[in-house]
Amino acid sequence: MTTTLSSPFLPSDNALDWRRDAACADLPQRSVFTKSPTEAEQVLRACNKCPIRTECEAVVDPAHTWFDGVSGGRLWRNGREVKRVGR
Repeated sequence: MTTTLSSPFLPSDNALDWRRDAACADLPQRSVFTKSPTEAEQVLRACNKCPIRTECEAVVDPAHTWFDGVSGGRLWRNGREVKRVGR
């Protein structure tokens, strides 16, 4: 018996995959999953014009998954929003 893993972070063959429309889809994954505010800036700028920003945060559910990276236009570290200085 083969077990298939399902995760919002793993690639999918599904043609209707919600991630294909993400503004960060072509950005380096290291920038999306960073803990560094400086490295996250490019992704956070992309979030400002992202058509699936709300869906991204709902699926990733960063506050309940100890997520590190950018989701829903905010930077998260261990499931807590990282406050950006000067913002």
